[in-house]
Amino acid sequence: MAKKSNSLEDLGGFVFSTNKDFEFENNEEQQETLPNNEQRLEAHLDKKNRGGKIATVIKGFEGSDDDLKALAKQLKTLCGVGGSAKDGEIIIQGNFRDKIMDFLSKEGYKVKRVGG
Repeated sequence: MAKKSNSLEDLGGFVFSTNKDFEFENNEEQQETLPNNEQRLEAHLDKKNRGGKIATVIKGFEGSDDDLKALAKQLKTLCGVGGSAKDGEIIIQGNFRDKIMDFLSKEGYKVKRVGG
C-alpha cells in the first residue's frame, strides 16, 4: 500500500486562506533559453522501462519548456516518429541517434554521444 503524506509540498506548495484580501504572488521565473552554440547536449540510447524498445534520449537542454517542445517537434518530424519532451529531456522513439546528432550539430548545438 502506498504511503500517504500530508505535507504542503504534496499540494503543490499552495496554502488555502479565507482572507479575502489575499493575493497570490507567483515567484517562479521563466528560464531563459541559451543560444544554440552555448547548449551542451548529450545523446543517449535507452531501452529501460520501455518494454525492450529502444529510444533516443537527448539530455541537457537548458531553456523554457516551449523551446524544448519546439525542438522536440523538429526532431520528431525529422525522424518521422513519435516522442515526448519533459524535464529538460527529449525522448524520440527508435534508434536515430546519429541522424539527430547530425541535425543538432548543423543547428549549432554541441552534442556529445554517450554510451554504446
